[in-house]
Amino acid sequence: MSVPDTFKTELLSVIPNLRAFALSLTKTADKADDLVQETLMKAWNKHHLFQAGTNLKAWTFTIMRNEFYSQMRKRGREVQDSEGVLASQLASHPEQQGHMDMQDFKAALEDLPEDQREALVLIGANGFSYEEAAEIVGVAVGTIKSRVSRARSRLVEDLGLDEEGEFGPDAISSHIVGSVALDSRR
Repeated sequence: MSVPDTFKTELLSVIPNLRAFALSLTKTADKADDLVQETLMKAWNKHHLFQAGTNLKAWTFTIMRNEFYSQMRKRGREVQDSEGVLASQLASHPEQQGHMDMQDFKAALEDLPEDQREALVLIGANGFSYEEAAEIVGVAVGTIKSRVSRARSRLVEDLGLDEEGEFGPDAISSHIVGSVALDSRR
């Protein structure tokens, strides 16, 4: 069975988003790469089940999330990084402005409950709508909204933010935390 060119093109375009989501789930680059590869293989092998005209990004995120939790069940437990050894191995450019802000943000994000962190990453970092995120996670839209709101409020509190532009200049982190600050004022 031939794979349509549009499917191939769309699948290639979601790889960076899949990698970012995988990294948020696995916490290490090598495991994230393995998860992305497994997700792409499953998507490729099941391309005939994808309905053209629907959201391929959401479809692949659902595959990834299901694969991640299947792997977790097989292992029986999640590897903890309570000493911060794995987190300290994350690469960043030394000249990057806001480096310390980003470290604080990563630590605060790690401290969030898993369900809140997952919802915030899907909405804030990957740009899914609440409806799409709810479908990926398999919960009601209101549950996703509640998780994101609680996660953002907790980040604002943990990071001690008072103003929207108080976090470092990085566009992605500014967008996420800016949304947190705005939501906390509502």
